[in-house]
Amino acid sequence: MLNTTAECGQGKTGELILNPAQCLENARIAHENYLLKGQHTDLLEAINQYLLTVKANPKISESYYRLASLMLECGEIDLENAIEQCKVAISMSPKNSDAHLYTAYFLEKAGKFDEASNEYKQAIKFSGLNSSRARLLYSSSILTQIDTKNLSIFKVHKFLYHLVSGILLSAIDKKSLKMLFKNINDSVCVNIYKTLGVMFEGINSFKSSLKIYKKAVEKTGHAGSFYSKIGDILMRKEQYSEALEYYKKAYNAEPDDRNNLLKLATITRTYMPNLFDEAIDYYTALLKFERDIPQIYYEIGHIYLKKGDNFHALVAFKLALDKNPNNPYYNNAIAFAYLRSNMIDDAIHHYQEAIKINPDDKWTALVCNTLGLIYIDTKMDFQAAISAFQAGLVLDNSNYELHVELADVYESQECHEDAIKEYCEAIKVDPENYLAYAKLGLALWENNNTEEALVAYNKALELNPKCDAAYNNLGILQLDALADNKEALKCFLNAIEINPNYTLAYFNAGRAYENLGLAKDAAAYYQMAIDLNRITPELVEEEIQEKIHSLFSL
Repeated sequence: MLNTTAECGQGKTGELILNPAQCLENARIAHENYLLKGQHTDLLEAINQYLLTVKANPKISESYYRLASLMLECGEIDLENAIEQCKVAISMSPKNSDAHLYTAYFLEKAGKFDEASNEYKQAIKFSGLNSSRARLLYSSSILTQIDTKNLSIFKVHKFLYHLVSGILLSAIDKKSLKMLFKNINDSVCVNIYKTLGVMFEGINSFKSSLKIYKKAVEKTGHAGSFYSKIGDILMRKEQYSEALEYYKKAYNAEPDDRNNLLKLATITRTYMPNLFDEAIDYYTALLKFERDIPQIYYEIGHIYLKKGDNFHALVAFKLALDKNPNNPYYNNAIAFAYLRSNMIDDAIHHYQEAIKINPDDKWTALVCNTLGLIYIDTKMDFQAAISAFQAGLVLDNSNYELHVELADVYESQECHEDAIKEYCEAIKVDPENYLAYAKLGLALWENNNTEEALVAYNKALELNPKCDAAYNNLGILQLDALADNKEALKCFLNAIEINPNYTLAYFNAGRAYENLGLAKDAAAYYQMAIDLNRITPELVEEEIQEKIHSLFSL
């Protein structure tokens, strides 16, 4: 840990007295740690200590140009302000080679190459034999100015001179050698911990890996990297809340690590269903990296949908579409958001766009199914629905739901033959699904194919003995077509046992009891049908009342 205490005592009035030498030393240590490890906490500590140094002694030039570089990296100042701060440092210490070097570097970044060249020369002049860094940076600056179409022999010579001399002098440049040694030592230490951790992960000794990575944070200071590795292990162990906390620690240490930020965004969206705002914040932070921007907006849109915020979901999906208007998944997502917002025509338009693009036949067939249902539920446009379902089946004839939905539309329009054909196609796709058999039975019954309907209903009940609708419809067939009142009554009672709130089954049971001459039982079931019908109206109450009255009329 850094020694952030920079005070050396108190004045007469009790105010803290800052020790500029100690502040500067703390700043150098934090700055050096930041250069080695890239930890955001070290960056903030270095800035804070340089500011304390300026406060303690405003005439120390080093604090100005180093502070300028760090604040520029944080985005707290721009290039012009950084250059001005460096010039202040030069005015305080005209022979400070580092002040000239920092100034040259910032001038180069600002495109002021002539001024930068003069400052590089000054830095080389005042560095003497320790001018390796200044020479190498100057050679790099010259290289960027060389016009490949209009080569200058002088510039090429100057570039080569400073490059070669910089390389040669690096062998005796104390600052360069010191930093090189620290880099090597730090790198070796980090790699040892990483290697040990990965080795234990390989043999599934996660407890040992966690101990090693936690120790690595303490010993190396590379908190971001090792906290992230701890989070990865916890994810593998499905300890999502604990993993999230370690990813947060890694993010706090290295807020510019895109991979860790992506982990945070993904885990909060996937495993933390209530952390909507946090997930949105993480995805929004990813936008600054200017990669996969449409996909990020797409993910943000889905989070808003989960949150129930249709307006902001639409805004996010629109931003994704603005970047990539031909993406079928973005069109599908915004269509759903429009549907949730009851903007039906816009939803239909974007579903049609997604279908037109067709990235995958099976996926697009599902979109066709959705579009067909929208036509039925919101427009009552059965022909458009039929067209949508048929288009889906052209793309994927093995889609069970599409066959059933198309058959349902045909049946609602009393096109029984077409409905029977599609229900049979559905059965070919999935012979073990009871639903198509149950619906086929009704279509066959409506088409006067009584025996076939009987077979279909029995098959549906064989596959699913708890299908209340199949029992009720089989009972109707037994009652009205075969006049088998006892068998019909058994079917209706089975349907009621499965679903005690089945209004129509009570009514039909009343009819069976009436046919069997059991007036009291018939009346009781008719009355139950009336009571349930008042909760969920399915039948005409007056007709049931007439049934009851007719039971006891002379």
